[in-house]
Amino acid sequence: MNGETVTDTATDATTDTATAPSPATAPTPARRALAALVLGALCLALALAALPAAPALATPAAADGGPSVRLSEKQAGKGGTLTVTGRGWRAKTLLTLLICGQNMIGGTNSCANGDGRAVTTDAHGAFHKRLPVAEPPKPCPCVVHVATVTGPADAADAAFTVAGHPVAPLPKESAGGRLTVLAAPRLAGSSGLLTWFGAPPQRDLTLTVGNVGSAPVRNPVFQIGTSHGVFAPEWQDQQWRGTLPAGKKAQVTLPVELAAGAHGDYLVSLRYGGKLLVEQPWGVGRPWGVTLFWVLLCVVIPTAVFRIGMAVVDRVRPRRPGPAAHRRGGTRKARGSVRSVATGDGENAALPWFTPDTAPSTTTSTERPPSKGSA
Repeated sequence: MNGETVTDTATDATTDTATAPSPATAPTPARRALAALVLGALCLALALAALPAAPALATPAAADGGPSVRLSEKQAGKGGTLTVTGRGWRAKTLLTLLICGQNMIGGTNSCANGDGRAVTTDAHGAFHKRLPVAEPPKPCPCVVHVATVTGPADAADAAFTVAGHPVAPLPKESAGGRLTVLAAPRLAGSSGLLTWFGAPPQRDLTLTVGNVGSAPVRNPVFQIGTSHGVFAPEWQDQQWRGTLPAGKKAQVTLPVELAAGAHGDYLVSLRYGGKLLVEQPWGVGRPWGVTLFWVLLCVVIPTAVFRIGMAVVDRVRPRRPGPAAHRRGGTRKARGSVRSVATGDGENAALPWFTPDTAPSTTTSTERPPSKGSA
C-alpha cells in the first residue's frame, strides 16, 4: 500500500508541474496593457498624419504638365524664409525667384527685386531653393513668381501671403472685354486617404470661356465662392494668367478648396465682373476616418487604464499560496494518514477514505447463514 500511495503522489506532482503555465509564456496584465498602449499610439499617429498640415501650393500649369512651383509655407512674415520647389522646367536653365504684390499684374515693378534669388535647374528640370521673405512694393494678394532668364520664356506663380503687409483689391479689368461660359463646367479630381481623415477636400473647376467683347482680356480675375446649405458663398479671388483675344475661347482651370472636415452638399459658384457665370454642385463625403479614430480612442484609452490598474493591483497585493501548494500539502497529510494506518496497533484503525462509523468490521464471520428448512 505504501508503494501505491507514493506512486500516486508522484504522479499528481508531475501532472501539476506539467499543467502549470510557464511564467515566461503566460500573458500578464502588464503585457496586455502594453499592447493596448501600442495600439492607441498607432491610432493617434494615424490621426496626426491625417491632420491638415500646411500643404504646398501648386500652380495651375502643373495640371497641364508644364512647369510647377510649390511652397513650403502659405504665409510668413518679413525676415523669414520659405522653400521653393519646382518641377517640369527645362534642364540646366537659370531661373529667378521673386515675391510680387498685386498678383504681379504690373510686371516686375510690383516685385521685391532686391531680395530675389536665382537658381539653376538640374538634369531633370527640378530645383530646390530657399527664398527670404520680403515685402513687395505693391500690396497683397502676393505671389512667388518664378521665370526663366535664358532661352524661351516660361513662368509660373504660386500664391503666398506676406504677414503684416497691406492688402488691397486687385485693379478692375477694362470694360472692353466680356467673358461668357461656352461649355458646362466640371469639377475634376478625387479625394485621397487624408481627406477621409479630415483633410481639406480639393477640386479643380474647369470650364471653357469665350471673349464676346471688342477688346482682349488680360489676366482676368475670377471670384470663386463655396456655400453650404442656406449660408451665403464665401468669395475668393482667383486670377487666371493669360490673354484671351476678342472672339476667342480658352479653357480655364481654377483650384477650389473647402475647410478641413467639410462634408455634405456644397455649391461652387464662379463670377466675373460682378456677373455670375456658373454654379456647380459638389457632394462631399463624410470623413469617416475621424469617427473611427475617436471610437478607437474611446475604446483603447479606458482599456489601457484598466489594464494598468489591474497590473498595479496584482503587483501590490499580498501573495497567497497557489493551488499546487495546497495540493502538495494535502498529499502529505494523506500520506501521513496512510502510514499511521499501516503502522497502527489497534484493530479498529480507520482507513483515510472512510469515517469511523462507516469502516468495515474486522470480525466479519466467514460462516454462511443456514439455508431455509435446515436444522
